[in-house]
This record gives sequence, structure tokens and C-alpha cells, in this order.
Amino acid sequence: MLIREAKEKQDFLSCFSVIKKLRPNLHQSAFYKQISVQSKQGYRIIYIQDKKKVVAMAGFRSMQNLAWGKFIYIDDLITLDKYRSKGYGQKLFEWILKHAIKNEFDQLHLDSGVMRYGAHRFYLRNKMIISSHHFALDLKK
Repeated sequence: MLIREAKEKQDFLSCFSVIKKLRPNLHQSAFYKQISVQSKQGYRIIYIQDKKKVVAMAGFRSMQNLAWGKFIYIDDLITLDKYRSKGYGQKLFEWILKHAIKNEFDQLHLDSGVMRYGAHRFYLRNKMIISSHHFALDLKK
């Protein structure tokens, strides 16, 4: 199970069908443009292929703040339904965790939608804790 990091435009575009499952509001025409902006802010994508098809991916960034010190924030972690329970998500999570430890990060964080029970079980199994509530205000409504 080889984990690759997206570096070229085609790498990013090959991840679109997977990220679309997690972020259904995304449109392919704007996807690469948005990824280009986020990459300049430190966003990275790692992914796993099965028979040359991307089946799982994770997007994350390195950050610092007063509350958590130096931390990695996982923005996106998704495996296509057909490929779940085969260890792909676990391998991506472990890759990010090892990267964080190797580079002396203090913490690892993510948010997960309240309805994503399977994801919550996965994160709890990986020793993550529910440490806060995340509040949001949609300014476009």
C-alpha cells in the first residue's frame, strides 16, 4: 500500500472523485484553483491508489496557535465507500501521525461532522479525544 503525495496538477485532479464524496459542494472546474491557493498556505494531499485509481486521500496543513502550539490540522480524510475497511484510512492517518511526531508537532487536530458516526469510531479507535465543540456562522446566508 503505497502512499503518495500530490505534487503535480494531475495528482490533485486524480483525487477529485474521492474528495467530492466528502465535499459534495465542490465543482471540478474550481477544485484545482482552490487547491492551488490552499497549497500556498501549506495544505498538502496524500493519497492511495488501487489499480491506478485513487481510493483514499487526506488533506492536511501545519499550523501554530496559542491554544495548541505547533499542530497538524487534518482538513480532509476520506476513503471511497467500496474500499472502506481495507486499511486505507488507517494508513493515511498513521502516515500523518508519524510525520507529526518526526517533525516535533505538539498536537494533531481535525473536525468531523456530527452525523459521521463511522468516522468518529475511527478517530476514537486511534486514541483521539473529543476535546471541544466547534461553532460556525455562515456569513453567506
